[in-house]
Amino acid sequence: MTNTKEQADTTDATGTTGGAPFDWRPFLRRWSGEWADSVLAQETVHEDDEAVGRARWLGFPPASEERIVAMEQRLGVRMPPSYREFLQVSDGWRHAGGSVYLLAGTAEARWHDNESGLADIFEEHLDEDSGPDERQEANLWRRGLQLDVKSDISHVLMDPEDVDEDGEWAVYTWASWRAAPPERYANFAEFMRDMHKEFHSLRSRPGDGEPEFVNDTTRELDARMAQARLDALRGDWGGAMAAFDEAFEYGRPGAAELGDQIRRLLREPCRGYVDESATVRRHGLEMMTGPAARMRVSADTYRYAPAGPFGEAVSRARESARWGDTDGAWRTFMAALPAWTPLGPDDLAPLGWLADPLLGPLITPERGRELLAMPRGGQPGEAPEPTAGLDPSGLAWLADPDQYGNRRPFRFVLVEGVQPQDLPGRLSDGDATALDDPMTSDEARHRLFGGVGEFSSFDDKALAAVGRAGPRWSFAYDGDPASFDAQRFVSPAAEASAGTRAVVVWSDLRSDSEPFFHLSVAQNGIEQYAFTYADGRVRRTGAIPAALDPDRFFGSGEDVVQAERPLLEAVTGEYHVHLPRHAIRQGRLHWLTTRSWTRPPADGESYVVVSMWRGGVG
Repeated sequence: MTNTKEQADTTDATGTTGGAPFDWRPFLRRWSGEWADSVLAQETVHEDDEAVGRARWLGFPPASEERIVAMEQRLGVRMPPSYREFLQVSDGWRHAGGSVYLLAGTAEARWHDNESGLADIFEEHLDEDSGPDERQEANLWRRGLQLDVKSDISHVLMDPEDVDEDGEWAVYTWASWRAAPPERYANFAEFMRDMHKEFHSLRSRPGDGEPEFVNDTTRELDARMAQARLDALRGDWGGAMAAFDEAFEYGRPGAAELGDQIRRLLREPCRGYVDESATVRRHGLEMMTGPAARMRVSADTYRYAPAGPFGEAVSRARESARWGDTDGAWRTFMAALPAWTPLGPDDLAPLGWLADPLLGPLITPERGRELLAMPRGGQPGEAPEPTAGLDPSGLAWLADPDQYGNRRPFRFVLVEGVQPQDLPGRLSDGDATALDDPMTSDEARHRLFGGVGEFSSFDDKALAAVGRAGPRWSFAYDGDPASFDAQRFVSPAAEASAGTRAVVVWSDLRSDSEPFFHLSVAQNGIEQYAFTYADGRVRRTGAIPAALDPDRFFGSGEDVVQAERPLLEAVTGEYHVHLPRHAIRQGRLHWLTTRSWTRPPADGESYVVVSMWRGGVG
């Protein structure tokens, strides 16, 4: 597949505006002068380069109209406009980027006609599934006009069959040592602009003893970067990123990291190498170095703790996030963001937030744009419109398919008037009175099943995420429950409800399983009412409120799968509770392991005990 570089409608560092006629003479003069200054400043200069450098001209005399027409007659086709205009200023070019030492003028341009044998190589990789674009690409090496005369095994071809509305031919470059598909440029002017950028990028990293690469272009780019930093802090992140990206293409120091700070908040791939430990050092709790900082980030133990009022807001946001209120945490963070102060001149946003295992999952691309649009660091500007929350109200979202289109079973316990950290004492066995550290569901299950343990076929201990289900309720949620066994099931509602109320819901109404739904409510240690739909019928106990009467949801002959959403809406309305979707599916929460949801084996009932340890099963 071809890499494409489209022409942007922006003004680049050469003063050329994309979409307008290209002014070749000042562009080539600037390039030549920059090249000459950099080459002549070196201790050792090749004789040919010294002569070109002193002339301060990488090109040749301009080609006359007669000479251009003669070339066109020789080749049997009129040249595209930008290449024609280039020839009228310079009949060829030296040092086009880093690997093309001589670019063709009127005398050297010729049809490639598979001289390199690359058409055969590319065609070998074609098969019956190859599309027309791939076949066109392979045929390029037979039809293209070759412009490279001397190069480091690099090819530059113009394609007479890839023509735009202005008559411009696309330019393709390819080098075997690059291990990449051919790169496409919209026209010859675009190609030459990119070669100028490549020249800058290569010279921007001088070796030991070499002079610093400084000229009008680098000064213009650095000035734009300085302004872009201010623009970014004022909320104009789009314009700032364009400036950083342009500077990056010219190889300006720091441009990649500045642009990547924005990309990280947008959840986009970074263009440069980002040192995670540097992020921690700059934005984090303490000044750590090297492997220690990276270890803390990778182990999910890093804690973002800036100083001052902004840091206090971050602490409050973390407290909200750890119990599932990710929307509240985000609102707290955004309200305090204008008070954030950069720790250095290259800080555009509080990236330490991303490295924090509790706070990082709150960032979505939409929220990243909101953050970037908020004026901060003492800069003026208007606050953006807040993004919508990630969590729907209530419980009905549990009936939605997941991101893969699957409907999954779930169960949860709600306890009124109890803090989440108190749930282990109500739901767990023995001395398990503390919650596990915040982690994802995958991490929690790996921790449970990755070590020593003993599991009984009669045991059904739920691994449950814990948090707040509203102002007055806490929850323990299991999104991967075992199979429901109506004969042995024991609701945890009664034991959880000592001195308060508890609600238990267990649902699996998927069409590809034996559907069931259970609801039980207890108060002060006594079950008040319950019902279970299984095997096509309802079993009930106690005085069930009219809003939750199972006859409203089962018994009409309709598909029972459709009963799940209205049932969850009814529970929401009766108890005014909700579960935080984003925290449960994508965030980190505290976890506990409940006591068994099934009764012990009765006399005469057999069961299996499996002992597990790292490395085997017994």
